[in-house]
Amino acid sequence: MDGKKNIVVGLFVMAGFMLYGFLLIYLRDFAPNAAEWAAAYGNGKHFEARLAHVHGNLFGFLNIMIGYLLFQLELTKGQRAWVSWTSLVGLLMPIGILLELVLGAPPYFVLIGAISMTAGIFLLGLFVLKSKLVLAKK
Repeated sequence: MDGKKNIVVGLFVMAGFMLYGFLLIYLRDFAPNAAEWAAAYGNGKHFEARLAHVHGNLFGFLNIMIGYLLFQLELTKGQRAWVSWTSLVGLLMPIGILLELVLGAPPYFVLIGAISMTAGIFLLGLFVLKSKLVLAKK
C-alpha cells in the first residue's frame, strides 16, 4: 500500500498545482492588473509563486514515480515505508512555499520538505543498490 498512497497523493498534488498554474496564467495575461504582474514576474512574490508551481508538479511527479517503483521493486516492507513516507513529507516543500507566500509562514516547511524528499530519493537509490534489482512478479 505504500506505493499506492504515493501515486494517489502525487496525482492529486500534480492536479492541484496544475490548476494553480492556470491561476498564474490568468494573473499574468488576463487579470485587470496583468501588465503590472507581468512586469514584476521574476521578482519577489511572483518568483515564489512560480517556484511553488514548478516544485509542486515536480514533487507530485516524483511521488508518482516513487510509488510505481515501490510496487515494482522487491524491497522489504520497512524499506518501502521509509521511502514512501519521506517522499510524502517532501511535499511540504512546495506547500511550504505557498504558505510563505499566502500566510507569511516561516520557511521551516520548505526546509523539512526539501530534506525529506532528498532523503527519500537517496534511500530509494541505496535500497535499490543493495537489492538484487529483481522486479516484483505480480
